[in-house]
Amino acid sequence: MAEGGKRRSVRSKDEKVNLDTLGLEVGNIPPQALDVEEAVLGALLIEPNCIDEVLGELTESCFYSEKNRMIFEAMKELNNEHIALDFLSVSQKMKAKKTLDAIGGTVALVQLSQKIGAAAHIEYYVRILKQKCIQRELITASYDILKSSYDDAINVDNLIDMAQTKLFAAIQNNVKRDVQDIGKVITAALDDIERLQKVSGLSGVPSGFPTLDQMTQGWQPSDLIILAARPSVGKTAFVLNLTRNAAVDHNMPVAFFSLEMPAIQLAKRMMVSETRLSADKIKGGVKLEDWEWEQLNIQLTRLQSAPIYIDDTPSLPVMEFRSKVKKLVKQKGVRLVVVDYLQLMQGPAELRAMREQEVAAISRTLKATAKEMNVPIIALSQLSRKSEDRVGSNRRPQLSDLRESGSIEQDADMVLFIHRHDYQGISSDAADVGRTQLIIAKHRNGAIGDIDMRFRSDEVRFVDEKESLVNIAQTVSVASAMNNDDAAVYSPAPSDSGAGLDGTSDFM
Repeated sequence: MAEGGKRRSVRSKDEKVNLDTLGLEVGNIPPQALDVEEAVLGALLIEPNCIDEVLGELTESCFYSEKNRMIFEAMKELNNEHIALDFLSVSQKMKAKKTLDAIGGTVALVQLSQKIGAAAHIEYYVRILKQKCIQRELITASYDILKSSYDDAINVDNLIDMAQTKLFAAIQNNVKRDVQDIGKVITAALDDIERLQKVSGLSGVPSGFPTLDQMTQGWQPSDLIILAARPSVGKTAFVLNLTRNAAVDHNMPVAFFSLEMPAIQLAKRMMVSETRLSADKIKGGVKLEDWEWEQLNIQLTRLQSAPIYIDDTPSLPVMEFRSKVKKLVKQKGVRLVVVDYLQLMQGPAELRAMREQEVAAISRTLKATAKEMNVPIIALSQLSRKSEDRVGSNRRPQLSDLRESGSIEQDADMVLFIHRHDYQGISSDAADVGRTQLIIAKHRNGAIGDIDMRFRSDEVRFVDEKESLVNIAQTVSVASAMNNDDAAVYSPAPSDSGAGLDGTSDFM
């Protein structure tokens, strides 16, 4: 025993875990089924037609015995070379690999045929080996986590990330879907169509923007939606509008992961949009009048009770994100997940020196999480400067402008760009202040196109251009009617939100 009664491990930090030694330490032998391993190998020698079924499910790591692993590896190589499996071909392959003597020679191969039950039971044997393999992987992962937990030099965040990655990898080995008959798939599709026919409205989570919902039918389950734009164009404002519309107007729970700003700042942005009060007053720069406090309390009632869940953990590891989403979906019934923004997430620790591969791993995990939990995930992303440097164009963003990884475009089911004309300096016309195009550049399951919108900086919200025109017409109509009645026309006080003539605001 070491000083203080603590037992010190004699293993080095990078030493591979020996399951036999570990099993003796804890008083158990590692999960294994040597007789089943031999039965599988014997079945492959007697009935080589089983090889496709076995190779589709098992890998070398599924065999605990080193000798059995060598035999399986030789069989696998022969199959890849399109050579029939039998005693002679396997023995010759192992002889060429110089592993035949290590297993006990040709006698060992002959003995395998004597331990086979029946090739018809191969599916049952395979299931047993997979179970034992997963058990061993969980033991190995647990030991690595335990050993690292005693190392004070390891950062706790990295430790949690490593633990989740190892456990997730072990679990994924057991997640395989069988092929499906087309008839059953079509039947399921018809049932889904029948279900959707009974549902009035959209099939997905509403965005609250009529034209957008018409093109997408709402945010669809299992979709990864990438929303990209240059900094300060209004990405966060737009997704906060989406969050508010889904949660407040349709009572659909939304999870919002903010890696860039604290939750209280997000709440203040939403308060400006909800109450239409000055941004300076919400931020505390200008005092609120008594009637404004009353208006604030009344108009925030619905927002306060809305099912919105905010996580503002900075530099959130992607595996921790996956765990939190899983918990929120099961416990809170979350229907939509928003990530602000993708490039601020942490990928696997081993890829952090390779930024492009790290971002690719993050986007793959986001898509896998959306598919596994059957919820849409909207992830914000930065654009490179290519669009601004593009000569002879209106600086319209393209898919190639997605920053740091082409895999984002590949993994996404939908890619949206926010294109602000006034922000890009394309037009100095006052009518173009706030003019915005929402560009659907990729839509795996629907149409692509442009949607005209308007950004109201003093309200920190986007509106559909059609809705904006209707509101203007209604305002003119009401004013005209009041003038005809010789009544005084009410004119609201100018906004002191700090928004400039160019329509910009601190809340983007």
